[in-house]
Amino acid sequence: MSPEKAQAYWKENISMIIKLLVVWFVVSFGCGILFINELNAIEISGVKLGYWFAQQGAIYVFVILIFVYVKVMTGIDEKYGVHE
Repeated sequence: MSPEKAQAYWKENISMIIKLLVVWFVVSFGCGILFINELNAIEISGVKLGYWFAQQGAIYVFVILIFVYVKVMTGIDEKYGVHE
């Protein structure tokens, strides 16, 4: 792989990781701590949404982020010819 292509690969890789980390931060810290009062105004099946995000929702989002990472990273690897 040429140095230019390797640099483009890592730039795209790091960009994707940063985007996923922002989503992770917003869900875990934002929904679980910062916006909990606003989210607690909404109830679903008798459970306050802020509490649900802090206890359950963040875990679901983290698992979804893992699958998104795998899918996007597979596409990036194939694009640059470094897939298995």
